[in-house]
Amino acid sequence: MSILKVIEIMANSNKSWEDATAEGVKKASKTVKNIKSAFVQNQSVTVKDGNIAEYRVNLKISFEVD
Repeated sequence: MSILKVIEIMANSNKSWEDATAEGVKKASKTVKNIKSAFVQNQSVTVKDGNIAEYRVNLKISFEVD
């Protein structure tokens, strides 16, 4: 039987929501081992001078506990 733990993180990118998700998983994997999935809970943007400045995602990352 596997036991999974879930953490929530926020990641950002100036390119896209997909890139923000990829960067969030990449950064989390540096300290969290056995990542099994990432669920995009929310998406948002920041706006500067009428243009999108940054894409943001809230991720729920599931990983297996040894």
